[in-house]
Amino acid sequence: MSAAVAKPGSIPLDFVPSNNDELFQCLSDPYWRLCSGQLYKIKTKPRDEFGEEDEAEVRIVPFKPNRAQKKLLKKLHKRNIILKARQLGFTTFIAILFLDCALFAPSNNPTTAAIVAHNQDMAEEIFRDKVKFGYDNLPDVLRAVMPLVRDRADALEFAHNGSKVSVATSFRGGTLTHLHISEFGKICAKFPDRANEVVTGSIPAAEMGMIFIESTAEGREGEFFMMCQRAQKIAALGRRLTNKEFAFHFYPWWEDMQYRMDPELVDISKKEHEYFDEIETKMDTMIDIEQRAWWISTRDNVYSGQDEKMWQEYPSSPEEAFQKSTEGCYYTKQMVKMRKEKRITTVPYTPGYPVNTFWDIGSGDGTAIWLHQHIGQEHRFIGHIEGWDESYSYYVKEMDALGYVWGTDYLPHDGNHVRQGENANLTPKEMLEKLGRRRIEIVERVSELQHGIQTTRDMMATAWIDKDACKEGIAHLDSYRKKYNTRMQTFTDQPEKEDGHSESADAFRQWAQVYGSDPSAGRRRNKAKPRRNTSGYVA
Repeated sequence: MSAAVAKPGSIPLDFVPSNNDELFQCLSDPYWRLCSGQLYKIKTKPRDEFGEEDEAEVRIVPFKPNRAQKKLLKKLHKRNIILKARQLGFTTFIAILFLDCALFAPSNNPTTAAIVAHNQDMAEEIFRDKVKFGYDNLPDVLRAVMPLVRDRADALEFAHNGSKVSVATSFRGGTLTHLHISEFGKICAKFPDRANEVVTGSIPAAEMGMIFIESTAEGREGEFFMMCQRAQKIAALGRRLTNKEFAFHFYPWWEDMQYRMDPELVDISKKEHEYFDEIETKMDTMIDIEQRAWWISTRDNVYSGQDEKMWQEYPSSPEEAFQKSTEGCYYTKQMVKMRKEKRITTVPYTPGYPVNTFWDIGSGDGTAIWLHQHIGQEHRFIGHIEGWDESYSYYVKEMDALGYVWGTDYLPHDGNHVRQGENANLTPKEMLEKLGRRRIEIVERVSELQHGIQTTRDMMATAWIDKDACKEGIAHLDSYRKKYNTRMQTFTDQPEKEDGHSESADAFRQWAQVYGSDPSAGRRRNKAKPRRNTSGYVA
């Protein structure tokens, strides 16, 4: 099936066939098959006032695409990436679409469709309650002419044309005409190896086919986040897409008219109204008082007042969807508070105050550096430098190019440990001294990592971070999280060290350990107006 299916056919959607001849005439129109509500049936669960499904009450209803699904149908591309709010039914819609493609494909061009879910239970549920259920509830006459040659717990294969629909937690090998990756954000966040399998195996298998990747957001990391970013940038260009580029589709909560509540039952503050007003301006929409009441009540009663949970599950804009940290991240509350208080903003270099640097020298050959000025009660971060497999001369050159007056370089405890490399038998401190860095201090190792993290959380109330110069560092703080135990399906007490975020987060922690243990640190140096000497350091 191509994007042409999105165009209405010649048969009115409200036409009801009265006999088999009329039925088969209607079946020639793919738009009627999908949108009339007269061919496919689905299971559905009624929602409560917060949009949550009632698991105890299952209804069987005709399938008719909702507003969001129709919007997607009209804008189908060869490759589609869907960032969405919860409970919009895209998995159901795509499962029915794939079933329809398989049933009505010509025998000389059969459909081979695969649906990849984030875990085995969900894969089985999608197959059982959507694909198989959709086939089992077709009219008897249609199943008679489109019989199954294979009916397994994870796949249907049709005798009349050789088409096949299967589900799995990953797919590699063979050639697919249709591929759906369900909740790819969850796969990226919790199963990075499987996410890599999707990128290197499943998507190439559908090289010439139609691809759907959909998910709610799961933090600013992983392939789903990066693919959304790329697709958004291409969409902003306004040009026609190639068949290898993904069309970006965003479906916010406020497009679903079911998300409403009596405003008399909810108190909405002036600040909360300002938030909705900003969204209206940014997204060129209207969010009425009943919708606002629903959002506030859902946040407060379902997600314990956590804005970041609403941003993830019910985003108002594409940027907001990734504005939260994933579950298990260390600094979620602090980063949310900084954004609410607009302390992630433009933070310029202030002449007359020295710039300190806080380093982490990662075991994976990664290095991160935060550039910091202490002015009054504020700790201002005006720059962030990072790299992998770079020499110390690289970082010194990057800093020298800025022309700042330098204060103290703070290195982690292993800055006094000898490292192998370009200067054998020298410590990082000694290497930097050879490169002209004149004031270097070693930060003592924290007795317990959790103490250091808590100190950082406390100190973040005093931090201001430049949104542009520290863009990568901000992303690392957002995403620094506990290691996930896939066997136990839970987060451990140890930080994740393999995702590239720990170096920057650890460098930031050096700052908190210095100033958190000694609030007057650096104060004496900041009292007098510093003078620049030939090395660029405070004299």
